[in-house]
Parts: sequence; structure tokens; C-alpha cells
Amino acid sequence: MAMDALAFITQSGQAYVFADYIRGMEEHAPPLVIASFKTRSEAKRWLDAHPEPPDGAHLLIAGEYHRVVYFQEKGFRHFLPSPVLEFYLQDIEEEGLPPPVATFDTVEQAQAWVDSQPEPPRQVLILINGAPHLVAYHYRVNVRAIYPMSLAAKAAPAPADEPAD
Repeated sequence: MAMDALAFITQSGQAYVFADYIRGMEEHAPPLVIASFKTRSEAKRWLDAHPEPPDGAHLLIAGEYHRVVYFQEKGFRHFLPSPVLEFYLQDIEEEGLPPPVATFDTVEQAQAWVDSQPEPPRQVLILINGAPHLVAYHYRVNVRAIYPMSLAAKAAPAPADEPAD
């Protein structure tokens, strides 16, 4: 099966895309996204027009992760919110936050700094008003994003009221 997967990657002309994917995994880059949209309606138009939507792929809608759902047999196309970013941020937190590379008073100041970077880093930590934020570069869609590390708390399991038996 692995050989078939490698043959598919090379025969479909996706060897460079696959190499980028592997490099991203090695660099512990943010979860891969294949498209980015400002609104749900823009994403829906793209999904409806796509000849064969990439089932299971992630996309950003208004800066939030969503997963494409496509059932070819039924022609069903949809996207659902995905908690993948929250789990990614939780992993970073559990490994120990790296030192911040910059500090800002406002999100606007931080965004201006991010936008001014000639070669955006795939991920670095910054502080905004004392709170840690992850700066991420989604290279496939050329999106520079700032995510508050507080989103990691959404992925954490809720504390149990009573101990398990």
C-alpha cells in the first residue's frame, strides 16, 4: 500500500507538494490548509463549484479551521468546524512554550509586524498585551495568521466532577 501511495504521489505530479508536507511535519508547522476564504458564502461557492472536493482537507474560513466533507456517491458537499488548531496549540503548550520573538501592546501592532516580515516564519511565539500568541504562516495559501494560545484551553478535556471508579 505504501508503494502504491508513493506511485500515486509521483504519477499525479504531487512529489513537491508531498515534500513540502513532510518538511512542515518536521518543523511542527501548523496544520496544513488547502484554501482560505474570508466568508462562509465564499467558501460555499468554491465548494459547490469544485469538480471533486478534497474530502478531509482543511481550509480556513474567516481565520478558523474547517474540514471538507465530500461523499462522491451522493454528491454531498459540506464543511464543518474543525478543532485541529486547538489541539495543535495544546501540543505546543504541553511541549513548553518557546521564548517570544517580539512583544506588542495591540493586535494591530502585531499584525503590522507580521505583515512586514519578508519571509514569514512557519510558526513563532509573540506576546500581545502580555498574552502568548502563535504567529503562523500557511504557505500553501499565503496567509499569515495570529492565533491566541488561549485557544488551546478549548482542546483540553474538562475536569471531571467526580473521580473515575
